[in-house]
Amino acid sequence: MGKFLTLLILVCSVIGGGAMYYLQVYAYYDEIAASGPADVQATSLATGKPEPLPHRDFQAIDSDSSPIRYRACFATDLTQDALTATYQTYQGAVPLLAPEWFDCFDARELGAALEAGEARAYMGTENIRYGIDRIIAVMSDGRGFVWHQINRCGEVVFDGQPAPADCPPPPPEAN
Repeated sequence: MGKFLTLLILVCSVIGGGAMYYLQVYAYYDEIAASGPADVQATSLATGKPEPLPHRDFQAIDSDSSPIRYRACFATDLTQDALTATYQTYQGAVPLLAPEWFDCFDARELGAALEAGEARAYMGTENIRYGIDRIIAVMSDGRGFVWHQINRCGEVVFDGQPAPADCPPPPPEAN
């Protein structure tokens, strides 16, 4: 009887672990179809508002389970100098890992390129949701990446602290 119970526990553990892996890596993500010029937007230096960034080959995934699961890839013909002259740069960009099956987004390669100066980061949309910024990074070869990153205000509020004075007031559900 002991061997049977041990085997039953082992089988249940393997099934549970497999289900948890599937749910984390596949089940909650949805692929987002390209819808046009507004798929990739960066904050303009001139207007301070997000504006479409010329791009092609857009691919994206998102999940309702977390505001920071958005990832996208694209290509652009704009040079980094043209982007920097047109859009707000973003300091402190830290690309978040994507599921391995979304193979156009390699956060480790992008992070190394940002550190080496081979990629530059730009503000996509500030507070796309309270405390979450959409960040865009473009490599020197024109490959572009988009992800959501918790901003300074979000870090404080999501930890249960009151918003700093220079932050917008959080909506009731952010508290």
